[in-house]
Amino acid sequence: MTHADQKKMIAELAYYSRKMKRDDYDLFTMLQKRDTDDEDLDTQSMKKLKELFTKYVPHAEGWL
Repeated sequence: MTHADQKKMIAELAYYSRKMKRDDYDLFTMLQKRDTDDEDLDTQSMKKLKELFTKYVPHAEGWL
């Protein structure tokens, strides 16, 4: 997955962040901060991002 895809997923998740549970929201904000610092996510973090994306974004199947 490219850095551009990572940014798109985080931007899309930001819209749905108010619906997240507290633990998921904390994880998302950590991932969002790493993205803001222009860091590429490692495989574990990318896996967690994909899990959050499929859990909260209704049209996630078309993206992944």
